[in-house]
Amino acid sequence: MIIALAQVNPVVGDIPYNAGKVLEYSTKARNAGADLVVFPELTLTGYPPKDLLLRKEFLDETENWMSRIIPASRDIGILLGTPQRGEKGLYNAAILLQGGRVKGLQYKSLIPYYDVFDETRYFKPAPERRCIDFCGMKLGVTVCEDIWNDKSYWNRRLYDIDPVEELVAQGAKLIINLSASPYHFGKHTLRVDMLGKVAARHGVGIIYVNQVGGNDHLVFDGSSCVVTPKGTVRLQLQSFNEGLAVVDTDALIAAGAALPDSGAAQAAGVEDISWVYEALVLGTRDYLHKNGFTRAVVGLSGGIDSSVTAALAAHALGPANVLGVAMPSRYSSRSSLDDAAQLAGNLDIQFRVIPIESIFQAYIGALNPSGAVMMDLAEENVQARIRGNILMYISNREGHLVLATGNKSEMAMGYSTLYGDMTGGLNVLADVPKVMVYRLAHYINRNGEVIPRSVIDKPPSAELKPDQKDEDSLPPYNVLDEILKAYIEDLRPVNEIAAMGYSRELVAGIARRVNRAEYKRQQAPPGLKVTSRAFGPGRRMPIAHRWHLK
Repeated sequence: MIIALAQVNPVVGDIPYNAGKVLEYSTKARNAGADLVVFPELTLTGYPPKDLLLRKEFLDETENWMSRIIPASRDIGILLGTPQRGEKGLYNAAILLQGGRVKGLQYKSLIPYYDVFDETRYFKPAPERRCIDFCGMKLGVTVCEDIWNDKSYWNRRLYDIDPVEELVAQGAKLIINLSASPYHFGKHTLRVDMLGKVAARHGVGIIYVNQVGGNDHLVFDGSSCVVTPKGTVRLQLQSFNEGLAVVDTDALIAAGAALPDSGAAQAAGVEDISWVYEALVLGTRDYLHKNGFTRAVVGLSGGIDSSVTAALAAHALGPANVLGVAMPSRYSSRSSLDDAAQLAGNLDIQFRVIPIESIFQAYIGALNPSGAVMMDLAEENVQARIRGNILMYISNREGHLVLATGNKSEMAMGYSTLYGDMTGGLNVLADVPKVMVYRLAHYINRNGEVIPRSVIDKPPSAELKPDQKDEDSLPPYNVLDEILKAYIEDLRPVNEIAAMGYSRELVAGIARRVNRAEYKRQQAPPGLKVTSRAFGPGRRMPIAHRWHLK
């Protein structure tokens, strides 16, 4: 039997578009000689549909479009994900269509409620798991989380049941997993290792089909793959791209045979900084395009964060659709302005210079009627807010989405200005620690200088007062990022982090600053998730609380 893996990029809520993708890729699969084509989890709605699932008319439309897809299964099996209303509530379903009718149905059993997942808000778990027969083969159909609970792989399981184990016990010869598994750095390595161990333990092949694309703060890498019963990845679709590949199940189950080549396939690559780069490019492109924008504007300070953001935007949208704006003040160095201009030239993006000195003078004159200019934090931040207003003016007038440029380290520490440098419709680097920003810069320059060397070499500075440096207010970034990862991503206590070789006073001080800055982050634009725990829906901290680290 020939099975096609359809790695598609759905748009949340655009059910006609998503149904069109199903029909398009079903035709491609039929032309490739496939007997069955498999799509990701909730393909018809896009993932995550969130509270759209609470609307009756949304579910009505989904069912209406499913009825239009069913006839396309007359001469090819179609296995796709969609919400399904049942007697006891709503289910996250995998539906098998064959011969112009519904041939099989399996609901998702393990309903996640952690990090960015909130599926218990919408879905009921499957009451049972049964193999689905297709062309004489018993298929064990699972949905995303269902394959992530192997008792031999995880030290601490989140659920009492293992759907894969149950299906194999029923005689499943092949496990098929429809997935919408969002990416973060390290996820692909973990996923491939886990799938290989599960396949080898049960002695079955696995076909894993994952969604690709960006939806709000989440980026899905795809990386759909085929795993042999010996646990070896024999085929993987290109990460961060749509694609179709086919596999002969006879060759797969034989485990030692070569699988068919596919133009959309690649080897199971090792993750490096290029994966983060591709995730940010895809996330930026899809965030803008799925929200109806084609152009972006970036404030170019001549620093590393705005330079990397502009480079990512140019790749995502095309240089002609990116505008860089330098807004020098009295504290901006000539070299920073030159660096911004050089970067714009290297990227071939549009570039403007709008000095803010006269506007700044008007502000401090109006706000200091006694004539005493204090040049305190309030007046430092006025400069950032003037720049934010200019970018929003351009956005309103010319239709560019503003891209904020703050990195995760700054966001963690509150080293940012509300309604200033935090202004934007999307913060591309919101989940990228500062040290990783530099790694991205080096990757961008891998084939020649795009980001000027002087931008990478100079000490980071907000340039809001004379001779200002980030390290006047923050620990060195290589130290800060290690502590932040331990505290935010790994949830380690202060004493444990201090035992890594840092003073307890330093660690506790950083943790307190992280906690105090929550009110800023909850007013920040959405950011693209690329670490295991990002600020946003996956980290739900109170703003007003009285729990303080001692």
